[in-house]
Amino acid sequence: MESSARWQGHLEALNPKERDTLLGTSLSRRFTQLPLWLSHPSNISAFYGLLVSLALLLPYRFAQASESWFTNWVFHSALIMVACLLLGMLSLIIVSLSKRFPVTPPRIILYPMPFVGFGLLTISHTGMFDLPSYLYMFLLLLPGPMYVHLSWAPRWRLLCQLEDGINPFEGHEMKHYYEDSNFVEKIADGDEELLSVVNALEDE
Repeated sequence: MESSARWQGHLEALNPKERDTLLGTSLSRRFTQLPLWLSHPSNISAFYGLLVSLALLLPYRFAQASESWFTNWVFHSALIMVACLLLGMLSLIIVSLSKRFPVTPPRIILYPMPFVGFGLLTISHTGMFDLPSYLYMFLLLLPGPMYVHLSWAPRWRLLCQLEDGINPFEGHEMKHYYEDSNFVEKIADGDEELLSVVNALEDE
């Protein structure tokens, strides 16, 4: 965790908006607890490929009558992990060239995709419908690499800069809505209870 501790020592120099952009939401904050070499975008993407492979273990076991089902599963799992790893590396290269900041992935679209893909895979193996394999594999694999491309790869680049003692937000204008004294009142729109809760949180 030494690598993590080095960039965390520079967090105090950032304002709250910049810290939120750097750390992200709960999932990204979990990854920031890892050393930077371990949380490399290609590793995170490959880890997602491993999770998908584990989910495919039972379908492979019960859908294939031959004794070679485990060999097939290992082979296809390796292909999935390598594909995800390469996509993670490609995302980092693109982000390094574009200098793009992290954005929030469309969770309402990405999060249900693995479950829909797994459901279609199950339906296909039961013989109810003859679905093309690329359809459910696309739904299974897209969320992880997409999250890495949109959110984690840009965030990892910023963490590396911060670890090197470079302010990644220098020269970039960040909007500080909390500095607007009338902003809270505008959002509350006369709701005294909401305004009192916000003021209490600010006091803490």
